[in-house]
Amino acid sequence: MISGDPARDICQIALVERHRKTGDVVNAFVSGFGYKGDCAVASTVAHDSHHMIVVGTSKADMALAANRLGAVGGGICVFKDGQEQALIPLPVAGLMSDRPAEEVAGLTDKMITAMAVCGNTLNNSYMQHSLLALVVIPELRISDLGLVDVSKFELTDLVID
Repeated sequence: MISGDPARDICQIALVERHRKTGDVVNAFVSGFGYKGDCAVASTVAHDSHHMIVVGTSKADMALAANRLGAVGGGICVFKDGQEQALIPLPVAGLMSDRPAEEVAGLTDKMITAMAVCGNTLNNSYMQHSLLALVVIPELRISDLGLVDVSKFELTDLVID
């Protein structure tokens, strides 16, 4: 069994298919976010298909984050050490809020702070999260069909012998 390695900035990523209710989950790895300790960030804003994406260092926190978004009908959340740090509910198709802009802006500030508490130092890192499933941007992207080598326009295995 292989797993992420937070000491080397390698997190697990899971894409949960959410439109056809298949329950399918695709797993892979991602690096560059700098997450430390047990944490996870989940979102139903994942261009272009908007399946749920969960990135984390802890499978337990990843499960908590995914289940939380399922319970609120979609959005963005951050968990650290088993505790919710931030939540932006997006009840309109998991993509839009029905709350006033000022309220959503305040929740967004909390999300950015929570990602920083998890170790993230990237500028506009949430946008980078949301693009992990955009299968037209090279090199590797995750989709409900599997891991996509965008440069070759084909699915690829996570592990190559």
